[in-house]
Amino acid sequence: MTTLGDWITAACAELGVEPDVVDERIILDLARDVAHQVDRPAAPVTAFLLGMAVGSGTLLAPTAERLSALARTWPATRR
Repeated sequence: MTTLGDWITAACAELGVEPDVVDERIILDLARDVAHQVDRPAAPVTAFLLGMAVGSGTLLAPTAERLSALARTWPATRR
């Protein structure tokens, strides 16, 4: 197990979330896209928004892809 894996397990236990719903690759890829295409501080905020959306019933992978697509098309003039 890695530090990230240990953290995910502990955080899930603390929050009462099943660890099998966490796909860290999808979340990290989204954070990378947002940090590089929008702004670094937007990455954790976007991860929070993704979590809120998933908690409300949307599916993780397609929701993350929608946000990544939005980040990829974010105008450079806004950065």
